[in-house]
Amino acid sequence: MYDRIKKSFDRQGLMKTLGAELLNVEKGQVKISCQFSEKLTQQHGFFHAGVATSIVDSACGYAALTLMPENAEVLSVEFKINFMKPAKTDKLIAIGKVLQSGKTLTVCEGYVYDSSEEKLLSKMTATMISILY
Repeated sequence: MYDRIKKSFDRQGLMKTLGAELLNVEKGQVKISCQFSEKLTQQHGFFHAGVATSIVDSACGYAALTLMPENAEVLSVEFKINFMKPAKTDKLIAIGKVLQSGKTLTVCEGYVYDSSEEKLLSKMTATMISILY
């Protein structure tokens, strides 16, 4: 399961651009991190919301993919994200978890934490679709 997710993750240009790292893959759950860089900030020096959104979207998508057939790929259908605290930390930790996996659609929740995984910075609800090849 890890190898499948890792191969797909490594093909994502955006994850490379962000310097994101795949930390953990379990059935129905994936963890991704992103180190702070001034290139990833908004005007106040915090991580840009787009960075947090991107890594937690990928974490949710890959969590969904862990429960899909081997001949499936995953795409985001929709998501909503709430930013609860400024992302002022040296690393973002995104965790995607499957809430309900169906034949076509999978509903996930995603969480973005600070580097200590103690402060919840944002929360995502996402729907993913299975594309069979």
